[in-house]
Amino acid sequence: MTARHPHGGLENMEISNAVALVTGANRGLGRCFAEELLRRGAAKVYAAARNPAAVDSPGVVPLELDITDPASIAEAVTAAPDVSLLINNAGISTHTPLVTGDMAKIQLEMETAFFGHLNVIRGFAPALEANGGGAVLNVLSILSWAHFPAYGAYSAAKSAAWAMTNVVRQELAPMGIDVTALHVGYMDTDMADYVAASEKIHPALVAATALDGIQARVPEVIADEGTRRVKSALSGGLELIYPDLSTAG
Repeated sequence: MTARHPHGGLENMEISNAVALVTGANRGLGRCFAEELLRRGAAKVYAAARNPAAVDSPGVVPLELDITDPASIAEAVTAAPDVSLLINNAGISTHTPLVTGDMAKIQLEMETAFFGHLNVIRGFAPALEANGGGAVLNVLSILSWAHFPAYGAYSAAKSAAWAMTNVVRQELAPMGIDVTALHVGYMDTDMADYVAASEKIHPALVAATALDGIQARVPEVIADEGTRRVKSALSGGLELIYPDLSTAG
């Protein structure tokens, strides 16, 4: 599955013959990940979902997993001990503002995007190391970097997940495990069904781009031009992302 430099360390991450686990794989981007992995020759793809009966992609292995439930994560680790590639894709968007929004929804976003993804990593890291090293992909967002009231809870959770990703990348490196962050804007999925088609990118393209990044062992994949522009604006002052600040008196 992997090749190593003569003096140690992974040279590349081979998708062919990998054993992958994709969370939230019953629809949208997760389903595209599972199907693209099989197309690239993955030996096995665990398609994880809270309701495994909803997984209908041919060739995958349905797996019950609720990433907000530590007991469910522990059961998934036991059921899939051969994993070498973990894709943390499961997510939720409640469109909840931070000051006036329902605190339970804000907590749910954090339990999913931050604690959920972190607990899945903590659960599977020993297996990844025991299987000779591998890779983790965390699905993040353009809203890891640009934050607005209508997406307050989602932005906070994705920002926290970005910080977590940068830290666990350093912690897992000595175990031979790569960690890649995927940042992307609107995709043509159910979660963005209210967005005009012209503003969305197809999730199959995002999945292919992200898997290319994993194989090339890059720490960060930016899947669309809008997200690339936002990242480039981070060093130029807040007013580049929040134009209203420039008119504040």
